[in-house]
Amino acid sequence: MSGLEPFPHDWQRALVVMAHPDDPEYGVAAAVAQWTAVGKEVGYVLATRGEAGIAGMNPAEAGPLRVQEQRRACSHVGVRHLQFLDLPDGRLEEGLQLRRLIAREIRRQKPALVITSNHRQTWRPGVWNSSDHRILGRSVLDAAADAGNEWIFPELLAEGLPPHQVRWVGVASTEPSHSQRVDPASVTAAVDSLSEHRRYLAALSDVPVREQAAAQVSMATADGQVGFELFS
Repeated sequence: MSGLEPFPHDWQRALVVMAHPDDPEYGVAAAVAQWTAVGKEVGYVLATRGEAGIAGMNPAEAGPLRVQEQRRACSHVGVRHLQFLDLPDGRLEEGLQLRRLIAREIRRQKPALVITSNHRQTWRPGVWNSSDHRILGRSVLDAAADAGNEWIFPELLAEGLPPHQVRWVGVASTEPSHSQRVDPASVTAAVDSLSEHRRYLAALSDVPVREQAAAQVSMATADGQVGFELFS
């Protein structure tokens, strides 16, 4: 990640908006741990409960399980606020409803920085990105602008939620422009956080959960940095 701009630090509150439980842990948890360790506030908003994410487990059982795994994951990186939008896993729809829900949470929580996941077609050549990730990432970019415009969702004004201007949106992207340095303690916290998704990871592979988590976090923190594509 050489040659990238340093990630801005002149903010106090951030909101991570992603599609599923485990999405923050795969990409940005080390950066979150780095930020909360110095007193910054970071909250999570997840569009779904990930109920369709465990093969062989009924969604009615998987959804509550994944919520509990996510709550434990948050505890390792200093995240106290966790919100679910309760949309159907695997069936996110791009449009005004999703933009409104995200804009509402941005106005409620008033972050200077919003973080979301890769919205592109692929993770890398030959590895397709899921529909939920693509739709959610694009919708967050739109909703961040919507949150600052009094005329797009006037019903939010009626709810007592005035416009709020987001300074930056950082995308955990395959094409980063900025990087956040992370220390070994933050990397360990990220591994601990991802390891809490025990049933989910166990369903993905026979590799021990801790080993899977360490390998994924290692990829996300190459050279001790987490990369973001930054929009302002």
